[in-house]
Amino acid sequence: MSLYSETFYADAVNRMFSDTQSIAYLLQVEAALAQAQADLGIIPKEAAAVITASCKVDFIDANKLKEEVVLGGNVAIPLVQQLTKVIKNVDFEASKYVHYGATSQDIIDTATVLAIKDYMSWLEGKLTALESALVALTKEHKHTLMIGRTLLQQAKPITFGLKTAGWLRSVSYAKNRLQKLTSGLFKIQLGGAVGSGNAGITTSVQEKCAEILGLSPAFPWQADRSSLVDFASALGVLSGSLGKIAKDISLMMQTEIAEAYEGAAEGKGGSSTMPHKRNPVTCALILSNSTRTPGLVSTMLSAMVQEHERSAGYWHAEWETLTQLMGLTAGSLEKSVDLIQNLEVQPEHMLRNIEMTGGLIYAEKVSLHLSKSIGRMQAHEAVKKACKTALAEKRHLKEVVQEAFPDIADLEALFQPENAIGHSVEWVEEILKKYSS
Repeated sequence: MSLYSETFYADAVNRMFSDTQSIAYLLQVEAALAQAQADLGIIPKEAAAVITASCKVDFIDANKLKEEVVLGGNVAIPLVQQLTKVIKNVDFEASKYVHYGATSQDIIDTATVLAIKDYMSWLEGKLTALESALVALTKEHKHTLMIGRTLLQQAKPITFGLKTAGWLRSVSYAKNRLQKLTSGLFKIQLGGAVGSGNAGITTSVQEKCAEILGLSPAFPWQADRSSLVDFASALGVLSGSLGKIAKDISLMMQTEIAEAYEGAAEGKGGSSTMPHKRNPVTCALILSNSTRTPGLVSTMLSAMVQEHERSAGYWHAEWETLTQLMGLTAGSLEKSVDLIQNLEVQPEHMLRNIEMTGGLIYAEKVSLHLSKSIGRMQAHEAVKKACKTALAEKRHLKEVVQEAFPDIADLEALFQPENAIGHSVEWVEEILKKYSS
C-alpha cells in the first residue's frame, strides 16, 4: 500500500477489498457450489459439509496465495490447492469433490459479483445520504441570489438553489442508473471449462448455487463482459458528477469569489508556508479521483474484446482495474457527503458579486424588454452599444440605458437581480417535488 492508501479511498470499502475479505468471497462461492451439488445428489452431503466447514479464511495462507498466483495466472488455482490440502487432512474422500466441475473463472467472477453486491449496498447508503444533503441545501437556497457563469464569465443571475438542484439531479441519475443495473449484474457465473457445463455443472446446479448465494442464475458470461462494463461505466458517470460538484465548489472558494467554503476543521486546508490559506482540499481529492476514473472505465471497455471462450489477458486486466474504480468512486462519494453536509454558503458575497459588472449582467433582460417596442435586432444592437459605452466610460449600464431611452418603463425593475433569474425558483421547486415524500 502507498502513503496515500487512506487518502483517496473510503475505509469501509478498503476493508471490503482487503486480502482477507477477497479470500472470503472466493471461499463462499466454493462452499455454495459444494452445497448445491450435494442438495442435488451430485456429491455426498458429508463431503459438502466438510468442504463448507473448511472454507474459512483462517485456513488459508494469504501470503503464500499471493506468491503462487503468478504461477497459475489467477488466484483460484492456488486457493483450490490450499483448500484441498486442508480438507484432505480432515476427510480424504471429501477432498475429491472440492471445486467439482468448476473452472477458475467461475469462482473468481462469482466472487467479484458478491463483492459488488456488498459494495452497492454501501454505495446506495452513501448516495441516499448525499441526495438528502443536496435536497436540504437546495431547499435552503431556493431563493438565494447569485450570478450564473458561462465560459467562466459572469452571465446572468440565477439562484444558488438552481445550481444545487443540478447537482442533485446528476447524483440521482447516477443512483437510479446503478440501481437499474443490479438485476443484470447480480448473477452467478458458473459454466465450467468453456461455458458448456458438465456432470458437476448443470442448469439445476446453477440455479441452486445462485439461490444459496442470493444471486440470479445465468447463462455463462465468462467472455461477455457487458454487465460488468455497464457497471464500470455507471461508476465513471457518478465519479464525473461528483467531480463536477467539487469543481464548482472549488471555484466558488476562490478568494476573489468567496461564495462558498468547505466546512472548516482543525488543520484542514492549510498551507506548509502560507498561514492565511484555506485550500479546497476535499474538492481536490474528489477531483483527483474523477480525473483517474475515466482511464479505468476505458480499460474495462477495451477489455471487452475477449478471445473465444476465455481471454488471455483481457479478463486479467479487469481485476485490479474494477477494484480501483470502485475504490476511487467510493472515496469521492464519501468525501462528497462530507463536503455538502458541511458546506458554508456566503449569500452576502453572492449578492456582492452580482454587482461587479456594473449592471452588464442585465443586458439580456433590457434587450428583451426593448424588443417589444423597437424590434429584436434593433434592441440587441442598441443594448450592445450601451454596454460598450458603459465599459469605456466606467459607468453603470442602467445610467447609460436611461440616457439612450429616457422613456423606458420599469427601468429599476430591469436591474433587480430577483427579476432576472428566469424560472430558477419554479424549476427548483419542480425538482424538489420528486423528493417531497
